[in-house]
Parts: sequence; C-alpha cells; structure tokens
Amino acid sequence: MDSAYNEAEWQSADGLTLYFRDYDGGERALGRPPVLCLHGLTRNSRDFDALARHIAAQGWRVVVPDMRGRGNSDYSEDSETYAVPTYIADVEALLAKEGIARFISIGTSMGGLMTMLMAAGGAERIVGALLNDIGPIVDEAGLSHIRGYIGQSRSFPTWMHAARALEDANGEVHPGFDTQDWIDMAKRSMILCNNGRISFDYDMKIAEPFLEADDGAVPPDLWPAFDALADKPLVLVRGETSQLLSEATFAEMQRRAPNADAVTVAGTGHAPTLDEPEVHAAIDSLLAGIA
Repeated sequence: MDSAYNEAEWQSADGLTLYFRDYDGGERALGRPPVLCLHGLTRNSRDFDALARHIAAQGWRVVVPDMRGRGNSDYSEDSETYAVPTYIADVEALLAKEGIARFISIGTSMGGLMTMLMAAGGAERIVGALLNDIGPIVDEAGLSHIRGYIGQSRSFPTWMHAARALEDANGEVHPGFDTQDWIDMAKRSMILCNNGRISFDYDMKIAEPFLEADDGAVPPDLWPAFDALADKPLVLVRGETSQLLSEATFAEMQRRAPNADAVTVAGTGHAPTLDEPEVHAAIDSLLAGIA
C-alpha cells in the first residue's frame, strides 16, 4: 500500500462495497474540513493522486472515492443505478460513515455536477468548491463526443498501445502531452486484467443510462444548484477548447459568482488534469482562504 494514503471501504444502501483513498494531512488537518475529490464519468480516484498529495502536504485530509462501477469499487448488477442521484447517495453514505459534516468539494465533470447538486441539497456544509470544466449548461458537442467512446470495451496488449489509442482519440484535448504523459493517463484510466490485456477501468454498463437519456443524464436546470455555491470560496476551471463547457456558460458562471477565481487552461479541452501550475495556485489560494 502506498504510504501517501490509506485504502478504505464503505457500503452503499444497496449492498455494494465501495472504495476510497484517504490521504492524511497530519496534525494540521485536525479541525479543518476535509477535501472531497469527485472524478468524472469514466474515471476513478487515481486521477487525483498528484493533486491529493499536493493538498495533503499542506495539512489537509483528502478523501477520494471510486464511484460504483469504477476502479476498486463494486460493479452494480443494475445498470440503472449508474446515475448521478445514486452516486450522490453513495457519497452521502461515505460522509456519514466518516462523520464528515463539512467539506471542500473538488469535482471534475460528473463530479462537478454532483458538487452542484449536493450544494442544492445543503449548501451550508460545503465550505468551498472547485468545478472543473463543468457548468449548469452542458454543451451537446461535448455530450456527443462522450457518446462516441463510452462503453466501448476495447483492450490493448501493452501500455504503449493503450497510450497511443488515448492520444488518437483525445490528442486535441491535450496537444502538449508527450508520450510519457499519455502513458501516465492510460495508467490512471486503465488496468491490467487477468488475461494480460489492458482495458478501461470501469463497468461498460455505465454507458447504458447515459446513452438512453435524451439529455445525456444531465439534470435540466442546474443554475439554482450553481447559485447555491456562488457565495462560497469558489474556483472555476475551464479548458480553453472545451466542448462541454462553453465560453458563454463560463462567463455567466463568473457573472453569478463574481468573487470566484476563474482559471482558463490554455490549449486544453475537456478536461484539465488539475495538475497544471495555474490550477494548483488557484487551489492553494482557495485553501489558504479557508484555513
């Protein structure tokens, strides 16, 4: 086990065993609200490893779950439970188990949708937040791109083959990535299977509700949910070439939350990794204002 974090589990209401990483911020974390990191649709807790280490080194506890059907969490027999309301219910069970009453939420894409909806259900417990390349309006171009790859059960013989496949599909999202960056991304999003092949580390059935929903399983009006966060310490991140979060929506988010720190990651699409120096600087400033 990596000494940077503890591995732990919790139970969902429907009996799944779910996994989370718990990064210890040391004595300085005592009395501080923990940081909760919520990943995107096809991702897992490994996405946040570098960021979680960075935050924990500043004296904050960081809790990073794998949503059901991803990473080390159980797969669900019922694909209809692969939906944002269920993911939120799972996270609420985690918060209850850990006795977390107040927290800072960092959400990428789907994790940002969860953050907004959790704020709508009780904004007083969210003491600060970061929304990564997601907003109250999700552009159809981005949803169409997701439909083009989600649930495709591909596998690869080597990590280099996996990295090249990611680059072929997403090269325009991270044009500055070199070969090692793509290999690192492959190792965050894929896993070596028992048959020796490398495949994506999620249940292909998570695609079913997403593909069946006319709106891509995105709630119809998230502006009230966003407004619940507008007065909080807030960081808004957008990839400059994002197809999921438009410039217009990003501008409206800033208008409604004028005190938010807005960061546009140049030359990047959906979604920034959150390991960019300008994003780290914004997160450091956010945490400094809360400590």
